[in-house]
Amino acid sequence: MHILDAQTTNFEKYHDTSVARGVDKTFIRLTEEIGEIAKALRNGDRDNLAEEIADGMAWLLTLASLNDVDAQAAYIKKYGTSECFRCHQVRCICPEERNV
Repeated sequence: MHILDAQTTNFEKYHDTSVARGVDKTFIRLTEEIGEIAKALRNGDRDNLAEEIADGMAWLLTLASLNDVDAQAAYIKKYGTSECFRCHQVRCICPEERNV
């Protein structure tokens, strides 16, 4: 499944509740999922980590949909080339502080 397919499927499935929830509450849900990802990472729980990453992606795609952003196109525009968007090398040589 491509990112756009996932975004479209997710938004079609949850459209009414997503629109009713709105951008602000959806963003809060996304940040909660990021916290759950952090917890799974700290606990070394790989099964839960995969589930939480999937949840985080779903909330991020919902946020994109609510704001009329094609997440796949945005990703390709910024990261879709074979080189780093900052240093323009195939293997990034940006200083570590730029990669954080």
